This record gives sequence, C-alpha cells and structure tokens, in this order.
Amino acid sequence: MAGLNVDDVKVSLQKFGLYDYVVFLLMLLSCVMIGIYFGFLKKKAKKGEAEADYLVGNRQMKIIPVSLSLIASFISGISLLGTPTEIYVYGIQYMYIVGGVIIMGFVMMFFYLPVFHNLKLTSTYQYLQTRFDKRMRLFGSILFTLATMAWLPIVIYVPALAFNQVTGINVHLITPMVCVICIFYTCVGGLKAVVWTDVIQTVLMFGAMLLIIIKGTLDVGGFSVVIERAKASGRIEGPDLHFDMTTRHNIYSCVLGGVVYWLKSNAVSQNMIQRYLSLPTLNAAKKALWTFILGTLLLLALCCYSGLLIYAKYYDCDPLTTKLAKAKDQLLPLLVMDTLGDFPGLPGLFVAGVFSAALSSLSTGLNSMSAVVLEDFFKPFSNRPLTEKQTSIIMRAVVAVFGAICVALVFVVEKMGSVLQLSMSLGSVSNGPLLGIFTLGVLVPWANGTGAIVGGTVGLVVMIWICLKAQMAIATGELAFVQKPVETQGCSYHFIASEPMSMLAINATAPPPIDVTSIEPGFELYRISYLWYTMLGALITIVIAIIVSFLVGANNPDEMNPNLFSPFIQRILVRRRIAARGHLEMVSDGKQKIRQ
Repeated sequence: MAGLNVDDVKVSLQKFGLYDYVVFLLMLLSCVMIGIYFGFLKKKAKKGEAEADYLVGNRQMKIIPVSLSLIASFISGISLLGTPTEIYVYGIQYMYIVGGVIIMGFVMMFFYLPVFHNLKLTSTYQYLQTRFDKRMRLFGSILFTLATMAWLPIVIYVPALAFNQVTGINVHLITPMVCVICIFYTCVGGLKAVVWTDVIQTVLMFGAMLLIIIKGTLDVGGFSVVIERAKASGRIEGPDLHFDMTTRHNIYSCVLGGVVYWLKSNAVSQNMIQRYLSLPTLNAAKKALWTFILGTLLLLALCCYSGLLIYAKYYDCDPLTTKLAKAKDQLLPLLVMDTLGDFPGLPGLFVAGVFSAALSSLSTGLNSMSAVVLEDFFKPFSNRPLTEKQTSIIMRAVVAVFGAICVALVFVVEKMGSVLQLSMSLGSVSNGPLLGIFTLGVLVPWANGTGAIVGGTVGLVVMIWICLKAQMAIATGELAFVQKPVETQGCSYHFIASEPMSMLAINATAPPPIDVTSIEPGFELYRISYLWYTMLGALITIVIAIIVSFLVGANNPDEMNPNLFSPFIQRILVRRRIAARGHLEMVSDGKQKIRQ
C-alpha cells in the first residue's frame, strides 16, 4: 500500500460482498421466523394466561435458553465494540472487574433473587408498592422508563456505525429496517420469541468473536506476539492497588464499585429480572444466574483479548491517529475487514453478531417496557380490571410505540456529538438511587415509603449534579483522559496527523468514562471514577432514607410481612416474633398465677 492515501486504504478495506449480505439477512430472517412461530403458529395460551405467557413465558421457560438470553440482553453491541476499544486505549485494568461480577452473583443469589422470585412478580416495581407505597412504584417505574429510553437509541446507533464502517451504507438506511424486524418479533412473539432469538444471537456473538480472534492471532504471528506487544506498550498490567477514588480504574473501583454496578444491572433491573421470573423454580433461577455469569465472563475475556489483538495488529500505525477508523467504536470492524475481508461471508457473520447483540438488548428493553407500562402505569390507575383483549393490545402497542420512538431518537443521537456521553451518563445516574431503594426494601424493615422517596430523590439529584459537573469539566479541558501510547512510524500510507476523536460508544458493561484523571491536583466529588457512581447513589439514598424514616416514624419490623425481605432478614423477624410471643405467654402465665 506504499504511496496510497488513507482514503484509498479505507476503500480497499470495504469488501462487504454478496455472501456477507446473505449471512446478515439470514440472521434477520431467522428472527422474523421465530416471531411468526410464537406469535401465530404455536399453540395459544389458555384463557386468562395470555399476559403471563407474553411477559414471563408462563413461568415455564428452560434454564439454558434463559441463560443465553440473559447474556445476549446484557452484552449489547456497544459492549462488543466498546470493550475491545477500552482495552486498546486504556489497557486491561478494567478487566479486574471480573472479581466484582463473581461477588455480585453471590450477593444477588442470597439477598435479592429469592425475594422477587418467591413473590411471583411480573414487574419488579410491583415490589416497591407492596413494600412501601404507590408513590415508590411510580417513582421507580418512571426512572426505569427514562433510563431505558436514553439507552436504547444508543444501542441501535453504535452497531449501525459498525455496519457503515464495513459497507459504507448510510446509518439511516439500515437502522429502521433492523428495528422494524426487532419490533415485529418482540411484538407478536412476546418473551418466548425474545428468548429464542437471543439464543441464536448469543451463538452468533461468540462465533463472530472466536473467528476474529483465531484468524487475527494467526495473522500477527501467534498468541505470544500479541502478549509481547501488549506488555511492551503497558497494556497488560497488574491491578492498581493504590486507593484513589479519582483513578479511572483500580482494584477497588473495579471490584467494590463493580459489585454494586452489576447488582443494579442484574439484580433489580426489570430487563434482567423478568427472565429469572420466567423460570419455574428459585433453584432454576439460581442455575441460570451462574450460567449467565460464566458466559458473560467468557465473552468479556474474548472482547479483552480482541482489544489486545487490535493493538498487536496496528502497534506501529494507530488507525485513530491516521483516521483509518473515523471513531473509536470502529476499531473492531476495521480489524474484521482487514482480517476476514478475503473470506466471503465471514465479515457478514461478524456484523450479524454485533447486530444480534443490539437486537437482543432492544427486544429485551421493549419487552420489559411492555411489562412496566402495563403493570405500573395502566393497571394501578384503571377503574376496572382490564380484559384479556385490552391487555394484549396494550402490551403490543407499547412495544410498537416505544420501538418507533427509539428509531426516531437515533437521528437525535447522531446530532448530539459530544453530548452523547452526557446522555449515557444521565441514563446511568438513576442506577444508584434505584438500587438503594430496592436494598432498603429487602434489608431494612424500619425504612418506610416517605424515607425511601426522600432518599431516592436526594440520591438522584446528587448524582445528576456529579454527572453534569464532570461533563462540564471535560468540555472545558479541566479533566482529561490518560491513554496508552500509540505509534504511527510504521504506516505505509499517507495521512494528515491529528488527535484521535472522542469515543462515541462506550462499553455497556462499563458506563461512560467521565471519571477521568484530573490535570490539576485536589479532590472534587465530581472527579471520582464512574465505577463508584452506583455505589455513591445507593449509599446516599439508603442513609437519607433511614434518617427520614426514623424522623417521621419508622416501621415496626414485627408488623411487616417477612416474605418482603431477604431470607436472613426473614429469619431474624421470625425469631423476634417467637421471642415476643414467648414473652407474652410468660406475662400471661404470671398474671394467672397472681389471680390464683
């Protein structure tokens, strides 16, 4: 390629051919067929069971499909593109979050999952009304709706960028088509269609990543070359043991902050809990949880290695500096076309895998929105019970309407530029208060509805302030990203040197990196790592709620329903009641003896 300009190289890399389009279209067609099967061909649910069948699969789903659906729902297309970028730009420090993921599994299994599963809920926000009051149910549902609608358009837009990188096709041509297909199978097939399309999409995700890794590793000279180049550049490093809340990633933020962040995303989020509730028993839900964790850790490991592989491939000619990749989220698609472009159908498999991840996240979000809108906005405010036909219309209309809104918001996301990070951050600031409210519910019997809503509101306001301050500091240059070094002396084509563009797509499993290292010394709350955000929001919510609860009159734990609390809290409450009953019997016996 000597003597070529960077634009000539871009054209030569765009080798998406007929077989690639066929593979991509086959993936979309399989999703449509699954929707048609569950919506029109499979035996209809019995009368009175249509709602449960649509939203939670009649609570008779199988462990493996649900586990794969959980993986596909959690690992969006943003994750597949953002995690390798994270490793390429910042190194592997983020990957120590795996410790937090594993701990999260134990915490969820013992404290949260038993409560929601045993109550046979459809919407997790039903729990907030049962435990606190109607205000809390509405508060939680509104936060979930806003956060979901801020996130889903980005989930759609980022894979469309990848498709644009490998084909040159306009984002706004591919986005509506893919979204219409997703809306169709989610609308007509319900949870069962979502789960089984997720199964196909999970297989595609793993297959696409394995193909890239195997072929790419062979191209650069083997596994040892990848590791050697990564070590030489400082991308492979041990855990940072220095405790500093403003450090972007260290062992404390990744493990401790990671536990809390993943708890909100997995333990109390409607998107995920709805799948656990579709399983017939709590034991089956626990098995699905650990299968999900193992699968997610494996996929994260593949994404991490692919980030190192990108560096090994372009270690002496950074594609961001040369603008071979227009944005950081296009690094992996660039590697794909450079590595698999000569093999018809394989680039198409990769793009199908990325879009599969996006479709699974979109379908999960829409199905969850259907449950929340029906259970938390329609039923509580309906003067009379909804008929089965009305319920069916509402559920499907919600999917169609919110899906259309997501497609429209993609146009807004594209125009937002650097404000995109702000949009994603505002979606994430609700995580801490929501987790704090649910944690109060399952662990603190004294907390009441007034305390919870005051605590949640204060937590939300504080987190919004932190987010806005951090974004303003980034915009003014007060905060700056510290990246790993890159080189361009080995480039064999001409380019105009410039600074890499700011990241548009951020890893969904790692919220937007607005936690950047400060240029100036001194601690400011808004400078803390994003991995502390959820924990900080939750702690503020819990502390304020407990204080307010006792000020206005805390609940009497002996009068509370034990089934609303985690198993070990239930045991404490039962022992208290047994002790109180024994005390009353002793007092009663004493009075009788006195009368005698």
